[in-house]
Amino acid sequence: MAFSAANPLRVAVIGTGFGQKVHIPGFKACEKTKPIAVYHRTTAKAQEIAAAHDIPHACTSVSDVLALPDVDAVSIATPPFAHYQMAKTVLEAGKHLFLEKPTTLTAVEAQDLVDLATDKGVVAALDFEYRFVPAWQYLAELLKDDFVGKKYLIRIDWLMSSRADKSRPWNWYAQKEMGGGALGALGSHTFDYVNWLFGPVSRLSAKLSTAITERTDPVTNQVRPVDADDTCLIHLELQDGTPVQIALSSVSRNGRGHWVEVYGDRGSLILGSSNQKDYVHGFTLQGAKAGEELTEMPIPARFDFATHYPDGRLAPFIRVVDRWVSNIENRTNQAPGIQEGLISQQLMDATHKSNVTGQWVTL
Repeated sequence: MAFSAANPLRVAVIGTGFGQKVHIPGFKACEKTKPIAVYHRTTAKAQEIAAAHDIPHACTSVSDVLALPDVDAVSIATPPFAHYQMAKTVLEAGKHLFLEKPTTLTAVEAQDLVDLATDKGVVAALDFEYRFVPAWQYLAELLKDDFVGKKYLIRIDWLMSSRADKSRPWNWYAQKEMGGGALGALGSHTFDYVNWLFGPVSRLSAKLSTAITERTDPVTNQVRPVDADDTCLIHLELQDGTPVQIALSSVSRNGRGHWVEVYGDRGSLILGSSNQKDYVHGFTLQGAKAGEELTEMPIPARFDFATHYPDGRLAPFIRVVDRWVSNIENRTNQAPGIQEGLISQQLMDATHKSNVTGQWVTL
């Protein structure tokens, strides 16, 4: 089936935080998709959001969403602890799925979603948008063209200040069992692009820590403990033997931002952005062949977005959606799909295991 502006893929949006900021405007901006329903647990809020975005259906349960006969697909942008049960229900109903990262809370749950999507013959996509950011796509091309040659070292620093303010309230993000923490927020992306850019991981060693151990619950005004990680130090060994050093932090006040450095026998590539406000805008790419000085490498126009938005997340999100719709139309499985979500989740599980045991974990 081919979708178009006259015959769009009709999407219901579950989750109205990131969902309202990115998913709803993104689906509206895509020529082949249209948001036709929105979910919020309270009726008044669901109706308010639906009216604000000119969406015809306001729902207060997943079953209400799936009962709508004109819903073709569902996007889920809730906190991680709700992903598995909601996604399972959507797939069991035979609807296509667009899922935010991290995939689930465990690899066992993620594998179940992979199996369900296969059994039902539907397409499930993960919102791993770094695969569609121009500077990252150029980096991928240069790596494929063997710009650095044999890789000696890959270093990733993602040092953000989003949780450095101790007055930020206690919520699900502060709770490990709810899927909170820097590993879920940043590590899920990191593990996906490591697999995409550099290949599969053989084994890993990790140490997770929590610098800010208490926050105030805004509901009770009581101080509550924080057990979700805010700093992750991870050492990977790729299947080709390349070592990868990863430092992730959400409490790095004035941190250097997001940087990926690749060093090899033929050259070096350094991709990075110091932008703390927008995790997509601001990336530059530097490169040098052996014996040369690093210089900035302009990103070829062929990678540029057709439209730029003030919120940098929208343009790559739209590209992920376009890939998802293409997979539905052509019955293909181009990444990022639920299988990539499973790989990311397996690496997150291994990270938690290594942190507990203090040992290397083989994948």
